[in-house]
Amino acid sequence: MTQANTYDYIIIGAGSAGCMLAKRLTENPQKKVLLIEAGKKDNYIWIHIPVGYLYCIDNPRADWRFKTVAEQGLNGRSLLYPRGRVLGGCSSINGMIYMRGQAADYEAWVQATGDESWSWENALKRYKQFEDYHGAANQWHGKGGEWTVSKQRLRWPIMDKFKEAAVEAGIPASDDFNRGDNLGVGYFDVSQRAGWRLNTSKAFLRDAAKRGNLTVLTQAVVSKLKIDPVTKNCLGVEYVKDNVASEALIGSNGEVLLSAGAIGSVQILERSGVGAAAHLNSLGIPVIADLPGVGENLQDHLQLRMVYKVNGIKTLNTKANSLWGKMMIGLEYLLKRSGPMSMAPSQLGAFAFSSPEQKSANVEYHVQPLSLEKFGEDLHSFNAFTASVCNVRPTSRGSVHITSTDPEAPPAIHPNYLSTEEDRQVAAESLRLTRNIVKSPALQPFDPEEYKPGVQYQTDAELIKAAGDIGTTIFHPVGTCKMGRADDPMAVLDSQLRVRGIHHLRVVDASAMPTITSGNTAAPTMMIAERVAELLAGE
Repeated sequence: MTQANTYDYIIIGAGSAGCMLAKRLTENPQKKVLLIEAGKKDNYIWIHIPVGYLYCIDNPRADWRFKTVAEQGLNGRSLLYPRGRVLGGCSSINGMIYMRGQAADYEAWVQATGDESWSWENALKRYKQFEDYHGAANQWHGKGGEWTVSKQRLRWPIMDKFKEAAVEAGIPASDDFNRGDNLGVGYFDVSQRAGWRLNTSKAFLRDAAKRGNLTVLTQAVVSKLKIDPVTKNCLGVEYVKDNVASEALIGSNGEVLLSAGAIGSVQILERSGVGAAAHLNSLGIPVIADLPGVGENLQDHLQLRMVYKVNGIKTLNTKANSLWGKMMIGLEYLLKRSGPMSMAPSQLGAFAFSSPEQKSANVEYHVQPLSLEKFGEDLHSFNAFTASVCNVRPTSRGSVHITSTDPEAPPAIHPNYLSTEEDRQVAAESLRLTRNIVKSPALQPFDPEEYKPGVQYQTDAELIKAAGDIGTTIFHPVGTCKMGRADDPMAVLDSQLRVRGIHHLRVVDASAMPTITSGNTAAPTMMIAERVAELLAGE
């Protein structure tokens, strides 16, 4: 093993949290910081062209290429479970939708932790700090931060008609989903700059990397944390780069910040002897801290992809299925940075109530002017749109655990979708709600015909079966190292994200969320990193 260097902070994972931490912590020139990333640099062209997510997901150049176990709630299907393995992490391959969630989400975090610093008001201050919003600064948005929030650079007539139909069905129009109550229908704001994807590597790391107190290691896989089994002090990390085992240490007042994500952080903790004792013992790993919550409490948003054929209005299906259409799409992006190549995977969004009993909007729509059988396949040859709907507050809880001490071995990911009666009921209600929207007058001139799942599914039992057939992840795993009160036996972290029973170690990523936010999870993950940066700066 090579001789170790010593740092004030070691950050594991250069994703949505890790890149921001690197920028914030190196603002103090007296602090020496190491950032370790398992993937390569983000100099792959498809990372930066918005539609390039199609070529990044399930590609070892940018993705860990995980899969779930066969899911009972999905009628025995296993899903791709993309996680970024590249500078920028998941922000290099995600859907680029900028979404904070609802004010009530953060009040639930306060209840779970007893810490008012996680309130909506305090979270909003952090969001505004790193934002560069497309409009003027106001009570909801900041200007001049590193993270550009843009309007989309395209519209589709079929999307406008869906929006009209949603309004007719009782969902109000909205021009901003980020004011604490995201009820409404409108076009999503996106994390882009001038038609290019914005990832956290560009937003935060590019400037930080110019500082002499930051070292960035890519293609370096952390095998485990170095933890003294007697004092419970985290001393540093062991990693492998270029087939050479190395270690890096922290000073006596330093910290290791684990930002490898809701899947990766669990893997590293368990390989290091931090987790449920019974599981660690079964793999022959010496137990340093028996924390049964590590890897539990996995939450994710399951999207139900409903497809409707239409007539008399064009969709991307027909435009992208001709050579001439593809040439024009490429030319428009080349000249204007607009058009289909500039688009996020979903353009139009809506938040609604699946039933009158809900206290706030509990389902989110991602609507697209296209359709396909499944991700990675060609678009259908007929004109169609997709209305994906997901339960943003699922009650199902899953798990992720290592099956081997090999850092490259995939973990067992068990989201446990649709495992509660409430989630199954919301799924059935969501499919009916979509049908109700599509029946509205605005869409009737185009003869919408339900292609997936099909009108033959009508009863609750039939709709739940259909949900299992068409449901797929929307890539929002959180909660696997949740923060919580001292009397919560399943809390892995305290409210300052310190690992219970281990000194000088925090987990700073989406795994810290006690409950999932009501929407896309990239921005909340950055907000979590901003909070830890405040703590480490003594604010």
